[in-house]
Parts: sequence; structure tokens; C-alpha cells
Amino acid sequence: MSLPPLFRRPSEKLIGARRSALDVARGRLVLMGVGFAALYMLVAARALDLTVIQGELPRLAHQQVRDNDLSAPEQEIALRADIVDRNGVLLARSLETASLIADPALIMEPEIVAKDIVRVLPGATYGDVLKKLQRQDKEGRKLRSVLIRRNLTPNDQYNILLLGHPGLGFRQEERRIYPQGALTSHIVGFVNVDGKGLSGIERSMDSILAPGRQPLQTTIDIRLQHIVRRELQKAIDDFDAIGGIGAIMDVNTGEILAAVSAPDFDPHEIKESDKEAQFNRLTLGVYEMGSTFKTFSIAAYLEMKNASMAQSFDARAPISVGRFKISDFHPENRFLTIPEIFMVSSNIGAARMGEAVGTAALKDFYRDIGLLDKVQIELDEVSKPLVPNPWRDLDTMVASYGHSVAVTPIQTLAAMSTIANGGIVVHPTLLMNDSLPDKNGRKKDGKAEIRVISAQTAHRMRQLLRLVVTEGTAKSADVAGFQVGGKTGTADKKEGRGYDENKRLSSFIGVFPMDAPRYAVMVMVDEPKGNKASYGFATGGWVAAPAVGRIITAMVPVLKFLA
Repeated sequence: MSLPPLFRRPSEKLIGARRSALDVARGRLVLMGVGFAALYMLVAARALDLTVIQGELPRLAHQQVRDNDLSAPEQEIALRADIVDRNGVLLARSLETASLIADPALIMEPEIVAKDIVRVLPGATYGDVLKKLQRQDKEGRKLRSVLIRRNLTPNDQYNILLLGHPGLGFRQEERRIYPQGALTSHIVGFVNVDGKGLSGIERSMDSILAPGRQPLQTTIDIRLQHIVRRELQKAIDDFDAIGGIGAIMDVNTGEILAAVSAPDFDPHEIKESDKEAQFNRLTLGVYEMGSTFKTFSIAAYLEMKNASMAQSFDARAPISVGRFKISDFHPENRFLTIPEIFMVSSNIGAARMGEAVGTAALKDFYRDIGLLDKVQIELDEVSKPLVPNPWRDLDTMVASYGHSVAVTPIQTLAAMSTIANGGIVVHPTLLMNDSLPDKNGRKKDGKAEIRVISAQTAHRMRQLLRLVVTEGTAKSADVAGFQVGGKTGTADKKEGRGYDENKRLSSFIGVFPMDAPRYAVMVMVDEPKGNKASYGFATGGWVAAPAVGRIITAMVPVLKFLA
């Protein structure tokens, strides 16, 4: 029985072409619906990939790695303390970085994972990574914790995350950085991959720099460090030398404001630097310092003999002692007064004064002034002086003008500061007084004052030091308005049992201002060679004195201590 027309479906009302068109339209609508559904599914899948697969899964993988003891708990790690200069400028700091680690037991296809890691990590090699991903213990089981790469950059870490491999994770570690690079390399030093100090203050103050401590403040002024390094390097380059040192010391406190040893090295690239560059010539190098020692032998003579400055000594001919002969570089061939001996740097005159002081007395004086014992300073890289044994009378005469006894440059600088400040022994230091606690946790106290020469003798020595710059061998160190004084030194280097006249150490220690000394500046150049500008000479007056003059000229506006 058929329904009345009113109750029939619309399609049943249509026949022929109209009904066929309606069926085609319905099919198209179904097809469009399926297409939109597929598109929505694609968008949802992409969202899932971005938010879960590439976001949550790496986090879960990292969590899984941590659960297998591959990383530390999620917390801030305590970082090694900073090292700063006297003004708070950063010299060393530890940064928190990520290291890539793997759990080989969770990596099913190490070949694929190794290829992917090499693809995104610069410098990684396939063989090395693959070997690490397959490491086993003694029982043949895969290890659960393998270090792949330390100190990833943020970009490296991001690229590893994008790989999405289970079994890869990160461990938070620290990396030591040195913002000043090679500029302070010998003083600050460096650490190993585990953050343990291996050189410089990093080594000697390793326990003081423990995580969580306050910054360790040094006496270095990084501005002066720049100046000294620049002028020292200029002297080395101008005279084709193999190296040298430069330093600035406060003559009253012993604080070292600048300390440079050349050549130097990049503390971030220790493996790329050679041992010579890592050698600290300022504290490890032991040298016969030449005529700078005349400052000390003459001071000893004036102090012990209460002599008049007008006293003269016979310098008409070399002194012969057995098979040895003591002569002057520029002989005057006449009697010389004490100021003349110092001004023209007469070896003969200094030797006669040393002989008059006597062996025992001169040795005692050198020891009192800090020249015969290992210098006490906040570094482990410090050498002991080389002292004649037995010490004969000939050694006394030779030591009076800077041979026979070999010391570190920092000792010579400290001894000169002792003479300049009025006769109070100077103890060199690299740390500010309030930066280093003693063993009981208290701040370190200054050492008791020890006077080695009278104020009168010290005053006479300041007059002699000024004379060397105004009338003697160091005229090129004079800086108008600052009353620079000092002493040059030129010493042939010892080779075997003799000396090589073609290899020398040329030095100058300048002190200023001489009416109230505040700073001592030292430059020593190792094996300089004469040039056209120096008329072939490579002595302390030609090589080191001009460098000290340039340093003083540049440092005074920085310090403004005379303002």
C-alpha cells in the first residue's frame, strides 16, 4: 500500500534528472565532510607532535635518564666563587651549563642515534659517539650513564632535544670562564674539567673558592694590567726578545696592581698552549738580576758603615780574583764616589763596597730584605732563590753587582720597594687584606713591621735612585712632573759554568714619586737584541727603562693619585 504524496520523502517525490542531481550533491557533501575531518586530524596530529612528542617526551626521557642516576636532581648547583680585581671587575666566573649524557640501555638503534648526534653537534665524530653509546660494564651489560659532550651551547641543547631520542638527557654542570682571557692567565690560572684549580690563584686558593663563597678580590687593577702588558709586549717586539715580565707594586702595602709574564696563554684553551707560555717568569723564573742588586749592596754599605756619600773607591782597573776578573761595561778608569758608582753602574765600585761590608754581613742583609728565601705570596708557582754554596768571598763581591745569586723578579721588586718606602720590609701580596680568612675564619692580619735600614739611609738611597734617572743610565724613564727614580740592570745569562754574552736579561725598576714613593714599576726583557734605534745596544737603559717610562705615563691618569 503506497503512502499518500504528502507523506513521501522529498527524494521519492523526484524522478528522473532531478533525483539524479540530488544524489550527486549528497555525495559531494559527504566527500567534503571527509576531507575536512582529515584536515582537522592532520592539524591535531601536528599539535600533538609539537606539544607532546617534541616537548613532553624529551622531558620524560630526561626524567628517565635522571631516574637512572645519569644526572643530578633538578636544583640549582652551587657554583665556584668568582675572582675579581680590586675594583670588582670579573676575572673568573663559573656558569651553569648542560652536558649531554646517554643511557645506552635505552637506545635500541645506536647507529641511527650516533648519526643524528654527529649531525647536530659540531666537532662530534661518528666513531667516538657510537663507541660511547655501546659501552658495557665488565659483565657485558650496557652502561646506564655515559657522558657524550660537556658544556653544550643552548643551541646545541635545543638541537639534541629536537632529535627526540629516548635515552638522551642532560646533566647540569659548571664551566669556568675567564672574561679577561690571556691578560691575567698567569695570576688567575685555570681549572680542570671538574672545576679543580690547576694553576695560579685557582690552584692556591682552591678551597677558598669553594661553591657558595663570596668573590675573591685580588689586588690587580685590570686597567693597569692592560697598560703593563701592552708596553712590555712593545719592548719584546722592538728588541726581538723571547719574553719578559712587567709588574706594578704599592711600595707601602706590597699590593701587586699588575703582574704580567710573556708569553702568556688562553686559559680556555690550555691544550693549545705550550709549557713555555704557561711558565710564570715573574714568580717561577730565577735569574741573576744584574745591576739592580747594586741598590741593595750600596744600601747595606751605607747602613753598616755610616759612610759619607763623598767616599770614593778605586775603579781605575778591573779587579782580579784568581782566574776571575771583575770589570765595568763602560769603564771610567778613575776613583768613583758612591753616587758616581751608582749612577754609571760600576761593577768594580759595587764589588769593593761588598768586600768592605763582608760576606756574613752582606748575606744577612740580603736575607733580611727577602732575597735569599722563597718569597711568600698567594701562588703555588714560586721558586726558591739559587744561592752559592759554599758562599765564598768572591761570591760576595760578585753578588754585590747582581751575579752569583739568582732570584725571582717579584723578590727583586719587593726588595726595591723596601728600600723606597723608608726601609720597612715589603711582603708582596695578590689578595686584598679583607678577602682572605685565616685558618680560624678571621681576616688575615698584616705582618709585623721589620725595619732593615734607617730612614736616613733610605733617604740617601732615594737620592741615588733619582740620580740614575736624571743623570745616569735610565734617562729614558724620566716622566716630567713625577720625579721618577730607579735602577737599571743588564745581566748575561748563565750557560753551563759560564755566561753567554749574546744572551742577557735587561731590566729596570722605577719608583715614583721620589719625594714620597708610592709605586714601583718593573720591566725585565729576556734576551733582547739591539736594533738600529738603540745603536745596537740591548741594555736595561735602552730596553726596559723606556718601557717603564711609558707605563708610568699611562698609569698616572688612571690612578689620579696625585690629583
